[in-house]
Amino acid sequence: MRTTYRSVLAAGAVAVLVAGLAACSGGDTAGTGTGAEKVVFWGSWSGDQVAQLEAQADAFNESQDDYEVTYVPQELVEEQLLTGLASGDVPDVVLWDRYNTPIYVPKNALAPLDEYIDEAGVDLGQFYDQALGELVIDDVTYGIPLLVDNRSLFYNVTALAEAGVEPPTNWEELRAAAEATTVRDGGTLTRAGFQLNDPGLFNMWLTQAGGQMYSEDGETTAFNGPQGLEVLDFWQSMLDAGVYELGFGEGVDAFAEGNVALKLDGPWALSGLDKTDTEYGIVQPPAGPTGDRGAGMGGFGLVIPQGAKNADGAWEFIKWWTTQPENGVSFGEISGWIPANIEAANDAYFTENPKYAAFIETLEYAKVRSRIPGASDVEGKALIPALEKFLAGEVTAEQALSEAQELGDQILADNR
Repeated sequence: MRTTYRSVLAAGAVAVLVAGLAACSGGDTAGTGTGAEKVVFWGSWSGDQVAQLEAQADAFNESQDDYEVTYVPQELVEEQLLTGLASGDVPDVVLWDRYNTPIYVPKNALAPLDEYIDEAGVDLGQFYDQALGELVIDDVTYGIPLLVDNRSLFYNVTALAEAGVEPPTNWEELRAAAEATTVRDGGTLTRAGFQLNDPGLFNMWLTQAGGQMYSEDGETTAFNGPQGLEVLDFWQSMLDAGVYELGFGEGVDAFAEGNVALKLDGPWALSGLDKTDTEYGIVQPPAGPTGDRGAGMGGFGLVIPQGAKNADGAWEFIKWWTTQPENGVSFGEISGWIPANIEAANDAYFTENPKYAAFIETLEYAKVRSRIPGASDVEGKALIPALEKFLAGEVTAEQALSEAQELGDQILADNR
């Protein structure tokens, strides 16, 4: 069975590779002179994050003698992968935004992993079901969940204490806390009470309002209704209260600088914030008017591209990182990210740390984005542009949702 599977993974890589192509991917798999076979690891992470991934790769390399993983950062990693597939030069393993899976599987970019999973006896129940679902297409598993995230509510401890308010738990408390912590100097906003700058989080707010993005059959949008209007009415009430102005703090981390009191953000923000003097806390996202909770789950997985030259080594790296909870925890300590392995995510390192506890609690109800064909374009091309115009005061809430619905329904129809 393994011989057959390798031949599947090697499809598209039968062409003879020139030396320049091998150099582009970081080298061949013939070993490094130490007897270890080379495993080329791609990802889009750059800057300080490169050292985080290199440290994890080094830990794997030190744990065994058969393989040596090398991280090679790539801009636009998905596009680079398609280029590599065309030339026959691909990495062995990729740090993968799970949301892209249904887009790239039809392009024959990713190798199925079910045979590896079955042979190793990996229990897929150890991962968050929502995260795993993003890597399964037509009952075929194309990756293993690695990291999960959600947006929870960050607050400036000093700002809330000075205003005499507690961290908010619902929309009403959020507006009150935002108003109490907003600071102006002669009419100029100097500290925003709440950073209302990301219309891409609309689906999260909509869930909190008790609504949903799409109809039950997935054929039409469903956000243009009472719950959608309730979200935009709440946003407008925040803007009318002056707790935020469009463009405030743009280009800088205004929360880290103490110029924003409350914001929705993810665990990736922790490492940067901890380098500042800002004292902050984190609680679950506020519940909607009827107590509904909602949050989005994102994050990464590890995949093996079609044509990988060292798929076996890539799998050993994937298995080591994702199925051994202690390795997921150690990367959390390095990077601030939460493991997709449930046991690792519920390690005391996360659950007993007040900076992570809210994220772990929120993961219990966080949902990934819709996998309906065309859903990503509905958000990116129809909904978010309309919401941006709403926040800029160019259209009313009704106009924004109506425009987004019309275009969104057409996008869904075109993708059926």
